[in-house]
Amino acid sequence: MNKITAAFKHKAFIPFVTAGDPDLETTKELIREIVANGADIVEIGIPFSDPVAEGPAIQKADERALANGINTDDIFQMVAELRTEIDTPFVFMTYINPVFVYGIDKFMARCKETGVDGIIIPDVPFEEKGFIQKACREHGITYISMVAPSSAERIAMIAKEAEGFLYVVSSLGVTGVRSDITTDIGSILDEIRKISDIPCAIGFGISNAQQAKAMSEIGDGVIIGSAIINIMEKYGKDSPKPVGAFVAEMVGAIRSGS
Repeated sequence: MNKITAAFKHKAFIPFVTAGDPDLETTKELIREIVANGADIVEIGIPFSDPVAEGPAIQKADERALANGINTDDIFQMVAELRTEIDTPFVFMTYINPVFVYGIDKFMARCKETGVDGIIIPDVPFEEKGFIQKACREHGITYISMVAPSSAERIAMIAKEAEGFLYVVSSLGVTGVRSDITTDIGSILDEIRKISDIPCAIGFGISNAQQAKAMSEIGDGVIIGSAIINIMEKYGKDSPKPVGAFVAEMVGAIRSGS
């Protein structure tokens, strides 16, 4: 079984962190803490100057990391170092521009070499993913697809070809904390499950234990990013412990009924 899919042995918790915010040493300690507190997959954001799917919190995290001179090779090196002590799946969240500039084949080869298991690229439309997915398959990197509430007529196509897990976007718009999630996620998941038994993880807007538990009861896992980045912004280099405590709370909430 695919290593990423295997992480869904129970309701999975997938935290997102921006690499290099506020620096790579803090990111390394942060990842150690979130894994120790129960994260099943770690989503690592590669800072980018124009992250079109991200709201203000993650945009600012990207800006802080880029201001420190963080580059893609630094992040690969960080992952390689963490791989000597952590077996939890790592998934990159990035955009096509950084991958294209680095060289698609070279990028995927480095993912394989350093221990990255999968990649999410939100600005590559489903119909155009062939060129990137080919490189992923050649190097054993799982290409993770996204389904949004606006994807209605395309859900079956996307679900049929999905690998690892399917990232189900809970709300239209960009990432960010939301007080309420009003999208009928259940209907989207019903459509997906007519086509595939791939695990479905729900992300965008989930920010507290109540929301996480509610989404875990519908889906197979929960992704939280902006709420974690907000803690990072507040505590800076002292954020690993507070973020670890937040992760432990979310894991407790989503596993309480599983």
